[in-house]
This record gives sequence, structure tokens and C-alpha cells, in this order.
Amino acid sequence: MRPPAAIAVDFEREPRSSSEYEEIQHQELPLHYMNEDKARRRVPKGPSSIGYPSPESAARDAYDDDEGKDVYNKVRPLPRLGSGRNRPMHQPPATSIREFVQQNIEHLPPVVYTLLSCYTRYHNIGKSGVVVWDEAHFGKFGSHYLKREFYFDVHPPLGKMLVGLAGLLSGYDGSFEFKSGAEYPDTVPYVSMRVMLATFGVGMVPLAWYTAVELGMSMWACHLVALMVLLDVGWLTISRFILLDSMLLFFTFLTVFCLTKFHNQQSYSFSFDWWMWLAFTGVSIGCVTSVKLVGLFVTALVGLYTVEDLWEKFGDLRMSVREQAWHWGARIACLIVIPVLVFMASFKMHFMVLNHSGPGDAQMSSLFQANLVGNDFAKNPLEVAFGSKLTLKNYGYGGGLLHSHVQTFPTGSQQQQVTCYHYKDNNNEWIVLPTWEEPDYNPNDPEIRFLQDGDIIRLQHAATGRNLHSHTIPAPVTKLNHEVAGYGNATIGDRNDYWVVEIVDDVKAGSKDKVPRVHSLTTRLRLRHKVLNCYLRAANTVLPPWGFKQVEVSCDKENNPHDAHTYWNVESHWNERLPPGDMKLYRSPFLRDFWHLNVAMMTSNNALVPDPDKEDILASKPFDWPFLHLGLRMCGWGDVQTKYYLLGTPVIWWGSTISLFVALAALGIYVLRKQRRYVDMEPREWDHFLYVGKIAFFGWALHYLPFLIMGRVTYLHHYLPTLYFAVLMLGHLLDHFIFTSRRLTEKTKLIAFGSIAFTIFACFWWFKAVSFGIDGPINEHWGLGWRKSWNIYNH
Repeated sequence: MRPPAAIAVDFEREPRSSSEYEEIQHQELPLHYMNEDKARRRVPKGPSSIGYPSPESAARDAYDDDEGKDVYNKVRPLPRLGSGRNRPMHQPPATSIREFVQQNIEHLPPVVYTLLSCYTRYHNIGKSGVVVWDEAHFGKFGSHYLKREFYFDVHPPLGKMLVGLAGLLSGYDGSFEFKSGAEYPDTVPYVSMRVMLATFGVGMVPLAWYTAVELGMSMWACHLVALMVLLDVGWLTISRFILLDSMLLFFTFLTVFCLTKFHNQQSYSFSFDWWMWLAFTGVSIGCVTSVKLVGLFVTALVGLYTVEDLWEKFGDLRMSVREQAWHWGARIACLIVIPVLVFMASFKMHFMVLNHSGPGDAQMSSLFQANLVGNDFAKNPLEVAFGSKLTLKNYGYGGGLLHSHVQTFPTGSQQQQVTCYHYKDNNNEWIVLPTWEEPDYNPNDPEIRFLQDGDIIRLQHAATGRNLHSHTIPAPVTKLNHEVAGYGNATIGDRNDYWVVEIVDDVKAGSKDKVPRVHSLTTRLRLRHKVLNCYLRAANTVLPPWGFKQVEVSCDKENNPHDAHTYWNVESHWNERLPPGDMKLYRSPFLRDFWHLNVAMMTSNNALVPDPDKEDILASKPFDWPFLHLGLRMCGWGDVQTKYYLLGTPVIWWGSTISLFVALAALGIYVLRKQRRYVDMEPREWDHFLYVGKIAFFGWALHYLPFLIMGRVTYLHHYLPTLYFAVLMLGHLLDHFIFTSRRLTEKTKLIAFGSIAFTIFACFWWFKAVSFGIDGPINEHWGLGWRKSWNIYNH
């Protein structure tokens, strides 16, 4: 047996590259009807032209970076090249100013764009000294924070708290009422407040630049994306007033930026940067949803990306079960737990700051209101008796107060309407009386009869004298339930006015058997109709406009003892014969208050439906937005007023909308050509094309399509977050077809860039007055009505 030959190993020699070995050409069978050149477009070898290192150079960099270890001891796997931007190479600290400038020269363009953004957002920001558009709402909410008065609104509190903070830092005392069109007094530093909130609009521009960079776009495309965000008059106009939209847009942009940063760390899983950008993405989601609930749309985009990412990892057989579990746990912790904690923290701060009684008290539970400074619920008589005047609060989430008014049902019995109302009103008051067969209530009777479990009562409406009544007529909306109405008076009535009191439990005393009498605030009870055996219920079903969009009250035939919408408690209580209460207040649990307020917000938001009997000249439909069919007058349109018109820069809106259709057509053509074995792009280029296209298209679709099925009234500003993704798509396609094309010369690309940039700037300059303010008679400003549907001019 011959000994094995000696093998010489030269450790000093540089490793061979693949090009030093013999390359075997792959032979393909020729197509009988065309030659090879005609069958496919050959893709040149070498690095991609969109600014990414080639796989060979990336492998060589990974091989050379030994981090001081013995590279021959263990073969290290090479990082997988992602579809976005590769992590830039680590550079040593600069030793001179010149070297520092050279290392950070890439940050010079966004700095310049940020300075330009400061100019556009701050220029003449205080020109109009009146309350413009929704400043009437959000300025007023900011005042409530400064006065610490509890209010109610359909949006989460973070943005409005920031409005209040801007007022606090500006020296505003919260005394102004912010009536629409009212002139700001000298005591309201509205310019400072606008500047602080416009800073969020300033931040949109650098975020757009860095997002385009992280998406792997060329320098030309990054410039165009930043220019479009900088020079769109729609984004510019909405950022210059005391509104929530600049904050919503900023956090939407921030969420997309953090997502792209995280995507580019995918080859370095569980590194510090990977964890940091994943956590920042979760924080951004929490912030954007805490400003407006439409932030859930960008949350859905992150969710779709995460599902696809985890699905691909699930198919990676090289990944262990433990590593899979770590990836799932990281997403759950950072993209679910962190956003929820941020969202809940904003409500916790909301409750802590607004600890005084205010106009929004009735939206919350009775116990919550009783703990507000200035509320006298705790002084109400503790035990309820016959003859007491009271208000009944529905205990379900988002529940209101039992209410009636002189208007009647247009259908059904046509008797007096009974509803649930979310604001304090004299029409919420009812008097507890005995049945018709019993002697009339005598306020001078020395014996006081307290309300107990099983008592049969009548509830008489204090303002109109009608009795709470139900019958077999179907309810106006919930047809399976019986209608509840106001019927009769102090002398006219029947057995359909009788309700049986059924105590459920008591927050203070505990279970039903420990509650001998009904107590205000703490006792939960149900009201069962004596004749029909149905239960008084209010489940946040909104009545049509004839019912003033208040909540329907019906009598539920289903006896569901766990249905909180059939639970009621006594909120306000008046009885001169009883001593004032001196009970120890019990705090309402935060989680219940948090959930209660969110349900009330969603209920009120769903009630914002267009009134068919009233034309809203400011409203628009989703189909009007992509091609700018209609703008929005933000203030009065008199000749002596400074006028603002919410309208986008036409070439940006039209071009970005068209790019969505072009992207779908291009994808379809590429897929067909790919199926026919054409090679249009390298695998990395194809992944990049799909990745950016998915971020842009699905981001646009998730922000736009929900408005098509919403019943609520919509306005042009609802499209502004959606526009961002269309702009990213336009930048992506310009980059793909022009700036990274191998067929075009650098001179052609430069001419194309200059033409597009000039067109964007020229269009902005033409329409800049709609953002900076139009003075004088509007008909003297010619050339602004590019579409006949724009109601800019007075005709």
C-alpha cells in the first residue's frame, strides 16, 4: 500500500477567486424559430448598476473581515444579500475635518433638503390670524389639556397632547375658545404653536430621503422622492396649521423608514442594530396609531411584511426550531407588545392630565367621572328610593345615558323617541314611581320606600312626563328587538310601562346577595319588562339622522345575563328626603376605562356618516383623490380674507397615481417574459424590484381601499398618508426605467432628471399661493383652475 502523497499548503497566498478557475460554458438547446440573441436579452456580468456590491465582492469582504480570529479554524457562512440596501462598510474614526466631511458627504443632500423644508413650512406661517379649518377642534382640545378638563374626541390622545404641549411651551393659558373663523387675540401665541407643529412636517423630508436610500434607490431617485415630499402643496398646507395631520404623516413616514432599516439588517439577525430597528418600528407603530386610528393602515403594512418574512424563514430548513421561535418571539415583543404599550401609555397620560370634570364626562363610566375634580357624584344620596330623580348610565363599553326628547319615531309606533345620549342633558333625567295599581307617590309620606331587587317600577321622563314604555312593535334598527318609546303622561298609561328591577352585583358590596338596596354609582342592575320579559338594552347601534345619530335603545328578547349592554347603573341622583352621600370613592380600573373610551371613540367615528339631507361642500369621495378631482376650501373665501385651498401639486399626484398602474403592467409583462425564459434582470435586481414595489403598492392599497368601504364622511386630507406610497412607487419606477437603465447614457439620465425636477418645481411655484395664502379677490388670481371641478373661483 502506497503512502499518501504529501500535500503542501501555502497559508500566505491570497485565496483564489472564482475567475481563476476554468469556466465551463453552459450550453442550451437552440430554439428552432429564433437565435439565442433574439430569444433573451443577455444580462452583463459584474455588479448591479443600482449601487450594490456584487456577490463576489461581498464574499471577499466577509472573508477579509476576520475580526482578529483565526479564519482557518472555522468556515463562517456569508451574510445573505438582502433586497434593499446593504449595510455600509465600517469606517475608522476620522482623523481630520476633511476626512470627516468625506465620510459624511452622503448626509449633505438631506441636510440641504431639511433647511429648504424649514423655509417652506415656516414661511409666513402666521399670515392668517384667524382660526383656520380644524384648528377650531384641535386647538380647543389643546386648551382642555392646559385646563386639565376631561373631553371626548374620536381620535386617540397623543397628537392632541402634543398640541397642548405646544401651547404650554408657547405660554398659552388655555382660555381661548377656538371658534372657527375667529381672530386670534394677543394672548394666544398661535404662530409659535403652528411653528412647533410644523416641525413634524419638516421632518417628513429627511425621512423620505433616507427611506429612499434604505430602499436601495439610486441617488437620482432619492433626490426626486425628497423633492416631491418637499414641494407638494398638499403636504405643505396641512403642515402649517394647528392640526394632527403633520404628526400623523411624520409618524407614518417614520414607521416606513424604520421598517426599511430593519429589513436591511436581515442578514445580521439578533445583532444590536437588528433589535434596535425592530424595536423602533414598534415604537413608531404605537405613536402613529396614538395620533389617529388610520395609523392602523401602516401597521397592517408592517404586519404583511412580517408575515411574509416569517413565512420565508419557516421554509428555510437550515434554521433551527429554536431560532425560528426566537424570530417569532422578537416580532411579538417588538411589533405587538411595544406598540400596545405605547398606545396604552398615551391613554394613561391622557387620564392623568385630564383629572378635572369637563364636557366629555358622560362618555366615561360613572365611577370614572366620580373621581374627577369638580364632580359631585359622591355627594349624591347613596340609596335610591321611590320618588328619586336620577340618570341611568348604560354599563356596556361606550354606553351612554338613557335619554328621551319630544321628537317621535317616524316609523313604528310614532311615539316619543327613547335613545342613549353621550352628553349631559336635562332630557337624561327620569323619576322612579310605583305602578298604576299602587297609590300615587306621596313626597310627604313619612316612610321612605327604598328601591330593592325585584321591585316593579315606572320610569317617568322628567322633562316631558312620558313613561318608559315597550311593546311588540319592532325596534327601528334592531328589528329582532322590541321598540322602546315614551308613552302617556302622569295620568295615562298601561302595564307596558312596568319594569322589574334585577340587581346584578355591586362594585363596593360584591355579589347580588350582599346588596339589599340599589345604590347610586356602584350597583349594576337590569330592567326587565314586566309584560314582554325582554331587557332594556343599548348596544351602540346608531340611529339614522332622524334620531340625531344617537344610540338606539330597544328591549332585547334574549335573556343573556352576561350582556353588559343590558346592565345599567344610577349615575346622578337627586332626592331631597335623603341625606347626601359620604361614600368612599372606588377608582375605576384603568384597563376598563381604556377599553371603554376606545369603544366610545369607534362608535362616535362610525356615526360620522354623510347626511343625505345636507350637502357638505368640503367633503369628497375616495375616487376624487388620486387624480385631484376636488380640493378643499380651508377657510372663508371673502375678498378681504387670506385664503387657503387644500390641493396637491398636480404633477406629483397625477404622476404617482399613473405609476401605480404602470407598476402593475410592468410586473405582468416581466412575469410573462420570465415564464418565456427571458432574463431581464439578475436575481438580486428582481428581488429589489419586487421588494420596493410591494412596500409602495401594498402601502398605498392598505391606506386607500378601506375608505372605499367606510360609511363615514371623507375629505381630501384623508389621502395624504396614502400619497406617500404612490410617491415611493413613482420614484421606484423612474429609478428602474431611467436612472439604473443600462441602455441610457449618463447624459440622457441627467437630462431626464433635470426635466422631471424642473417640472415638479415649476408646478409647485405655480400653486404655492394655495399654501402660503391667497390675498385679495380670488378671481384676480388666474391660472389656478386646471380642472373645472376645483372650486377655487367664485362663479
